[in-house]
Amino acid sequence: MYEGPVQDLIDELGRLPGIGPKSAQRLAFHILAADAEDVLRLADTLRLVKDTVKFCEICFNVSEETQCRVCRDPRRDPSLICVVEESKDVVAVERTREFRGRYHVLGGAISPIDGIGPGDLKIRELCLRLADGVVTEVILATDPNLEGEATATYLSRLLIPMGVRVSRLASGLPVGGDLEYADEVTLGRAFEGRRYIDA
Repeated sequence: MYEGPVQDLIDELGRLPGIGPKSAQRLAFHILAADAEDVLRLADTLRLVKDTVKFCEICFNVSEETQCRVCRDPRRDPSLICVVEESKDVVAVERTREFRGRYHVLGGAISPIDGIGPGDLKIRELCLRLADGVVTEVILATDPNLEGEATATYLSRLLIPMGVRVSRLASGLPVGGDLEYADEVTLGRAFEGRRYIDA
């Protein structure tokens, strides 16, 4: 235990996701050893992010304006919505340059262990976006883990009766991976999602 502000800094850094006690301590001492200008720039950036960044009123992606750049872009296909868990997932999909539709950020995934149910996510808002009939397909791009699968299953059962086509991103073997290291679930999904090769 350290005294006063040093321990307070370690405690606050330790509250960040993925930062354990040792990492928090290492970060705190890095900040203490850094130039005052660097620390003030970090503090100013943190304050600026909290003051200026908000969530898009349509898709709930992070944005500096009331609507994010994707929702403002008239070239995007309004009939396709890709549903993701977090804003960082939007960035991952955008890097592929394969998707030209719009997004919907749920703000997490269904996780009863963590006390997160459907009512804690932006599911109602997604249903409202589908009400006008413009959207013809919803692509579920939740994480391929227990929580992401539960969320995708819940959404598909909710959305299919609404008359919208629902698809799920294929999952399987990574490029450059070896079959012997693949787990059964991944290998099973690779078989399910196999594509036929045309001559």
